[in-house]
Amino acid sequence: MTTKLYAIVSAFALAACATQEAPAQQNANGPSSFTKAVHDQTRTERPFSDTRDFDFAQRGFIATRKDPLITTAAGQPVWNLAAFDFLKADAPATVNPSLWRQGQLMAKHGLFKVSDTIWQVRGFDLANITFVKGATGWIIIDTLGSNETARAALDLANEHLGARPVVALIYTHSHTDHFAGAAGLVQLADVRAGKVQIIAPKGFLEAAVGENVIAGPAMQRRAMYQFGVPLPKSVDGLVNAGIGPGLSTGTTSLIPPTKEIAATGEALTIDGVKLVFQFTPGTEAPAEMNVHFPDWKIIDMAENANATQHNILTPRGAVVRDAKVWAEGLTKALRLFGDSDVLIASHGWPRFGNSEIRDYLGKHRDAYAFLHDQTVRLMNQGLNGDEIAARLKLPAELDREWYDRPYYGSLSFNSRAVYQLYMGWYDANPSNLAPVPPVDTGKRYVEALGGAARVRELAQAAIDKGDYGWAAELLNHAVMSDNTDTAAKEMLARAYDQLGWQTENSLWRNIYLTGAQELRSGVGALRANPASQMATLANLPMGALFDLLAVRLNSEKAAGQMLKLAFVLSDTNERSYVTIANGVLVHEEIAAPGPVDATLTLTRADFLGSIFGGQPLPPKVASGAAKIEGSPAALLKLSQWMDPPNPAFPIVTR
Repeated sequence: MTTKLYAIVSAFALAACATQEAPAQQNANGPSSFTKAVHDQTRTERPFSDTRDFDFAQRGFIATRKDPLITTAAGQPVWNLAAFDFLKADAPATVNPSLWRQGQLMAKHGLFKVSDTIWQVRGFDLANITFVKGATGWIIIDTLGSNETARAALDLANEHLGARPVVALIYTHSHTDHFAGAAGLVQLADVRAGKVQIIAPKGFLEAAVGENVIAGPAMQRRAMYQFGVPLPKSVDGLVNAGIGPGLSTGTTSLIPPTKEIAATGEALTIDGVKLVFQFTPGTEAPAEMNVHFPDWKIIDMAENANATQHNILTPRGAVVRDAKVWAEGLTKALRLFGDSDVLIASHGWPRFGNSEIRDYLGKHRDAYAFLHDQTVRLMNQGLNGDEIAARLKLPAELDREWYDRPYYGSLSFNSRAVYQLYMGWYDANPSNLAPVPPVDTGKRYVEALGGAARVRELAQAAIDKGDYGWAAELLNHAVMSDNTDTAAKEMLARAYDQLGWQTENSLWRNIYLTGAQELRSGVGALRANPASQMATLANLPMGALFDLLAVRLNSEKAAGQMLKLAFVLSDTNERSYVTIANGVLVHEEIAAPGPVDATLTLTRADFLGSIFGGQPLPPKVASGAAKIEGSPAALLKLSQWMDPPNPAFPIVTR
């Protein structure tokens, strides 16, 4: 039972905490004349003479790490500050020059002074970490995504600003790059003893668990595409992640908050520093908040205002965000905190000067309002999501602002997300009620077009014209029809290369180039981080752990059968009553209301270790550390009915 259950759940943990080995690039063909023409057009259209961002991004620089390599305690690389040094050169033909500019800005790393009381470490991970000087210690806003990068940032701050204890952590929102480095900054024992406060928006823990657990394996697999995890950091591969240089790969943690902010205007004084919060649920994250320092006229906009257009729906997958609510939140921020002289955020660089901040917040707000309102206008005229995406363009006065450019989110993707929020995926066309699955569609298209050779011929004609999108659509059918068609796979990879090199959007580039890489080399090997696995799961409520099992139950295997099980954690007095019937696992955090087939009693640590950590259960039963009452065969049945997720499922093939 133990081995099987471990396989079930560790697959989730692998997906959540793994890195992917990068196969060697095989780009035999360089950028085409069509790709170079796109770049030339970008240079003509974009205001490259506007260098304010470079001034803001460099202002206040103090120092960076002497050793660019950040590692785990075991010496495993987590982050390399020198990995993006290639961005110091001029834009190559393999990168859109606008995206190259964003990469240059995001690659700036080190400790930066924002004011006499606030500093940031930037470029050490996907996000920023902010240090606020209190009367006795540091108030830290956001933690980065790994314990190791967070610790490196704290060490850098203490080295140059004087060592200070951490008295509080503030999680601005529920995404992992803002809370997963907590254990690198504080000790859980100090939090439990009340020595360190952890402040987060209401609903933080539920949102963090919901987004990273239930659909964790699928989201994490897609996130590898979105963030270009398998790609080499190079002019041919990963140059940027839009909102930051990239993802670190260290040990993660989740320390629950001790205080939740539930309303706009709620104020706290922490270590002598006054903070006023704007509660912004349903914007960039389900649980999010901005932080204002009224005595200093400084506003932290979390991830609600960025150096790029953000995502209403991320390519990795998530609940669709509400662009209308987002825009309204920025309007309220402008009204409440519009007197600020300095604006910082969870990503990117600060902005200085009241007029600059007001213009920035207003035009950033207008971009999301335009996106929402015009998508809905066209939707109500009968256009579907794809038609709206092809038509919608920002007004010129918004489009020319660098912070409204599509480095992370895009008008194309976002308008379809707005459509989905209101109308769902179905476009009302009867032919799309029951679409044919990709493999069957591919086979029928290939047959209808005259066979695989004819499809490749048509695709080559499209490539010769620079029509890479149409070539990709044709070749995708060929590859889905026959994943052994190496000629079609290589042609499709070359089309993806050109599309990736052309695009201004970092995520699209990463997705195209990762797709090309996997067409050539297959899915790279996944390397798990067991410490991250256990740290992520350790603080989850018992119900969330059984949610994992519920979505892995194979209903066909369990068909026509029933089980009643009880789980008791002896040291925490947590109890779960589990029933399986009608192909559904239902769990309640209660004592069993009646007879059960089996009861498993053990400590929380042993429960996590046995089911998630690969620790054998029988020795614990033999020693008396765990106890099974009833039928051990019932627990075995449970394990046999579970299908572990595939953390490396194919995407560009089937």
